[in-house]
Amino acid sequence: MKSSGHWLTSPKRRSAVAALAGALPVLAFPAPALWWWAYVALVPWILLARTAPTGRRAAYDGWCGGFGFMLAMHHWLLPNLHVFTLVIALLLGVLWAPWGWLVRRFLAPGVTPGEAGALTRGRVLGALLVLPSAWLAVELVRSWQGLGGPWGMLGASQWQVEPALRLASVGGVWLLSFLVVAVNVAAAVLVSVPASRVPAVAGLVATAATASAAWAWAPKPDVEGRARIAVVQPGVVQGPDRRFDVEEQLTRRLIGQDVDLIVWGESSVGYDLADRPDLAKRIAELSRVTGADILVNVDARRSDRPGIYKSSILVGPDGPTGVRYDKMRLVPFGEYIPARALLGWATSVGEAAGEDRRRGTEQVVMHAGPGLRIGPMVCFETAFPDMSRHLADDGADVLVAQSSTSTFQRSWAPEQHASLAALRAAETGRAFVHSTLTGVSAVYDASGHRLGSWLGTDASTTAVYDVPLADGVTPYVRYGDWPVHGALLVLVALGLTEGARAIRLRRNAPAPLGPPARTVHGSPARHGH
Repeated sequence: MKSSGHWLTSPKRRSAVAALAGALPVLAFPAPALWWWAYVALVPWILLARTAPTGRRAAYDGWCGGFGFMLAMHHWLLPNLHVFTLVIALLLGVLWAPWGWLVRRFLAPGVTPGEAGALTRGRVLGALLVLPSAWLAVELVRSWQGLGGPWGMLGASQWQVEPALRLASVGGVWLLSFLVVAVNVAAAVLVSVPASRVPAVAGLVATAATASAAWAWAPKPDVEGRARIAVVQPGVVQGPDRRFDVEEQLTRRLIGQDVDLIVWGESSVGYDLADRPDLAKRIAELSRVTGADILVNVDARRSDRPGIYKSSILVGPDGPTGVRYDKMRLVPFGEYIPARALLGWATSVGEAAGEDRRRGTEQVVMHAGPGLRIGPMVCFETAFPDMSRHLADDGADVLVAQSSTSTFQRSWAPEQHASLAALRAAETGRAFVHSTLTGVSAVYDASGHRLGSWLGTDASTTAVYDVPLADGVTPYVRYGDWPVHGALLVLVALGLTEGARAIRLRRNAPAPLGPPARTVHGSPARHGH
């Protein structure tokens, strides 16, 4: 690819190509789930940015590619947020502008004496370290809940690859993202600069060796006991009363199946149980006849405090146990509008939240029956690695997510959401139960392997899973987001190095020449007589 190619000289065409290149990685995620594609999906984007005529143009390539990536990853929002989906993708895409600039900084075509077009070994090895680090910095910033959260992190595309799941237990999804980007960088060098294949291959070998060592060293979860956990998925049912009736009927199917816990989906109860004691009694009756506590999710205005909350509530044979978890991280625009005074117009162009939901303040570990400790999360929160890590560190035996993606029923969203639980299970060494209203519901063991089959978006049923309970602490739970910290140190070191280099060049620059002598009648002027 040459930057002088006629069809790329137009800024508009180049921006369009960058957006298309940035969209390519989405094929590695569900529903296509072509996990292997992630290892080469960034190559066209990298090749484009490295041949940018200027650093500014490379930054634009990064921005446009980021726009394409975010739009493709969240394209299922278009029917609901309409034009605002484009605005969000455009704003978040700018996060990749520095990454595009760095691609050119390290991989731009150069001329080495005797070997035209080759890159120095230092530049290639630097690219293999800096570019994945810069990608992680982008994922860190956009992981902030106010910017939409970490949905679609590149490493999450590896949710069904066993070696990747083992690596996730060491460094979380962050480590997977780093390695995937590193492989893409090496592949881009091999494709575009054959003369630099030696350091590129060395980088691939080092990446493979590091991943293999971590895979071999990572401890496997120790199984200590089992629990029978049931998921109730009512399917698409209109209205909270009708939904409750269907959930009640489905739950009665579990009588005599010796279950330890029953999990309903997000918004499974549309009324505050304090205001509707009749519903609380019906759930308690279900707990008595099934012999299991029931985790429901109430989406309603609270009677004891102002505002609407989404709350996980555990109900036993005697009624609500008094332990509840209020959802802490809300979906931007879906459950609240950031800076509503400024962005409130989003409600007029899409299905944005008419009223902001209220946030909880702390995570909770619940005791469900004898000896079973569960860590509840609600929907969107499964995208955040730190939340499941904290629950595992607080002693949860099983992580439980109550979700609803019914708004996006015929899109890629339900499959993408269900896949996240595999990463969270592998990261924490804890089994994960993902229960939804309308699919996809799924259960994973402590290594991230799927138990049984998914309950698809066309299912209205119950399913019982024999869930192994694991003990121990994974390196990721113990050491946290260390790949991110390492990436930030790399970028700080790069900044200091570049700053020192700029100062050195300025000091070594030749002194500017003085102004030319004045001339008189075509000859230099003479001073004195």
